[in-house]
Amino acid sequence: MKNTSEVGKELYENLGKLFYAIAMADSRVHEKEVSKLRTFIRQYWLKVDELEDDFGTDAAYQIESVFDWSMDHDLDSEACYADFREFYEDNKGMFSAFIKVLILDTANAISNSFSGKNKSELVMLGKLELLLKE
Repeated sequence: MKNTSEVGKELYENLGKLFYAIAMADSRVHEKEVSKLRTFIRQYWLKVDELEDDFGTDAAYQIESVFDWSMDHDLDSEACYADFREFYEDNKGMFSAFIKVLILDTANAISNSFSGKNKSELVMLGKLELLLKE
């Protein structure tokens, strides 16, 4: 069984995949989407907990690292969303009402940051909202 710290780091890693999936829903990640994500990490996600990674850095930066790695490797948006969904379903207890709202706020901010929401982003945001309401 994994300890709480490991699962907490996995949470941030899977959030990186989720936010990449949202940004990549239209088959392209725009610089404004990356910038919006970085802003949200620094303004909100760093304040969520005191969890640190193996290097003593706030674990919330894993969101950014995984997002960047996913972008560098041109990962499939749907596969990244599926990874997040699986993690969520296996760890629902980690997702407080506050975390769910912050996830939806971040996802919406990313999708609104470049020319508003397009159809593919709206579909993915809808799936996310339904998932988090289960």
